[in-house]
Amino acid sequence: MSMNLSAKLDELQRGDRQLETTVALCEIRTQLQELTKSVESCQSEVTEVKRDMITIKQELDTVQQVKEEIEELREYVNRLEEHSHRRKLRLLEQGLTLFLSYAILAAVLGMLQFGYNTGVINAPEVNIENFMKDVYKDRYGEDISDDSVKTLYSVAVSIFAIGGMVGGFSGGTIANRFGRKGGLLLNNVLGIVGACLMGFTKLAESYEMLFFGRFIIGVNCGLNTSLVPMYISEIAPLNLRGGLGTVNQLAVTVGLLVSQVLGIEQILGTNEGWPVLLGLAICPAILQLLLLPVCPESPRYLLITKQWEEEARKALRRLRASNQVEEDIEEMRAEERAQQAESTISMTELICSPTLRAPLVIGVVMQLSQQLSGINAVFYYSTNLFTSSGLTDESAKFATIGIGAIMVCMTLVSIPLMDRTGRRTLHLYGLGGMFIFSIFITISFLIKEMIDWMSYISVVSTLCFVVFFAVGPGSIPWMITAELFSQGPRPAAMSIAVLVNWMANFLVGIGFPSMKSSLENYTFLPFSAFLAIFWIFTYKKVPETKNKTFEEILALFRHGNDRSMLNCVNALEGHIPPAESAALMVAEEKPHPDSFVFAAGSERSSVAPAQPERPPPPLPPPRFPNSGV
Repeated sequence: MSMNLSAKLDELQRGDRQLETTVALCEIRTQLQELTKSVESCQSEVTEVKRDMITIKQELDTVQQVKEEIEELREYVNRLEEHSHRRKLRLLEQGLTLFLSYAILAAVLGMLQFGYNTGVINAPEVNIENFMKDVYKDRYGEDISDDSVKTLYSVAVSIFAIGGMVGGFSGGTIANRFGRKGGLLLNNVLGIVGACLMGFTKLAESYEMLFFGRFIIGVNCGLNTSLVPMYISEIAPLNLRGGLGTVNQLAVTVGLLVSQVLGIEQILGTNEGWPVLLGLAICPAILQLLLLPVCPESPRYLLITKQWEEEARKALRRLRASNQVEEDIEEMRAEERAQQAESTISMTELICSPTLRAPLVIGVVMQLSQQLSGINAVFYYSTNLFTSSGLTDESAKFATIGIGAIMVCMTLVSIPLMDRTGRRTLHLYGLGGMFIFSIFITISFLIKEMIDWMSYISVVSTLCFVVFFAVGPGSIPWMITAELFSQGPRPAAMSIAVLVNWMANFLVGIGFPSMKSSLENYTFLPFSAFLAIFWIFTYKKVPETKNKTFEEILALFRHGNDRSMLNCVNALEGHIPPAESAALMVAEEKPHPDSFVFAAGSERSSVAPAQPERPPPPLPPPRFPNSGV
């Protein structure tokens, strides 16, 4: 029995072993399945890692490519900066040629017309008032009151400024439609008509004809003040633009002096001579009609506005007396490319443009600084002003001639200073000196009754007032408005600036007699306050434009003209890092594709002997894959 029991136990033990083995095999099989899944998962992860490594390698290759392109771009920027610097140096080497002098002389006859008609009404004031009294008595059989005569004379003075507003406002339209030279030629028709009307006023016994003639000649002068500075700034070389722009004011002062000299009693300041004095305004118009047709149209107008490149080259060759005009052509092309979006800008678009708002405000305030300085109160009423300060009538007229002579002399002095000292600096000196001597004028008026010789202090202070006007505010506002804008918005900007100038001119002309009667000895104090305001504005806001191309001035406003940059002759070069300065030029100049050829890792420059030096083409932007890097 025990043997049977042992056998059964052995049999049970063998069954348990088989069961354990089966269980173990099942577990091993399960583990093998899990291991297989793990291996498959690892293989998938390895595949993904390989894919990521390939992507990373591609990204590294892209970064290396971008790095190489950045190095090429840096070399390109340096080369472009060097090219622009060389071009500017060549522009600064240009000189004054005989034919350029002739063209400027022919053009500034329009500003001489402006100066003549500004001052011609001053000396024969009494004669014109007597004429008005006689005409009124012949018409109505009764005498006109002195106040009414003064009012009529004020209308004759100020209606000139109303015509100037009309002419100045339409100057941009005329300049774009007929050209700068064409507009000046057509404008002389108005000059002849206006001069004839004024000259035949006494013969027709009609002071209304005088008013109408002054209005027409005002339109003529308003167009001149818009077209002449525009034409001269566009034909002048870069290094002479300031000095030649001052010739505008020189012509104005010569016209003033001629009108004052001819207006004395010994020449034409008589009851019989004053219509001839006014009618002589026909001479500048006829002279310009004879001289100007020989002159070329503005090369900038021909190239940028009309797209006539060959005609622009011909005009430049005549003006520069040289066949080497490619630097000028390239500068114009750069200006055109920088202003393509604004090539047909209107006055409304100019006013609404955020980019151009700052130069427009500066141009307008500069024009106001010229007129609201009180200078036209001196020009229009200096004879009466000197008489009220204690001088005899004859001495007052000779003192008025002294004003004209000083204006001419000081304008001649300011011509070389304009490109040596700078526009902003001279304007600050001019406004500051005018402020000081306007205070002296007020003081001399206050105590002239207590001290006899104080009337001479009044005359000296007035003459010094005029000296400082001639140094800065006389010429700079006309010039700087044309310099602050490129070819596209320049005509519209000149129209707005000239309109503002003539409006202020009108307000001073019509309001000064009333202001003088109301304020009496304190007449010049409002002008002193304006001068102080304009000095502060010029110091804080006006940039220096000396020796800058139009594109550099535009870039200066785009970058922002902080105070540290305002008085710097080369503000962009001095205050912006070289790479950033060149990058500004890259943004503004679309280079020509023929000058520089870039290969992978190298570059070469090829300049054809007969072709102008051109900047290299822009490199393509870095190409980043859509990988999230």
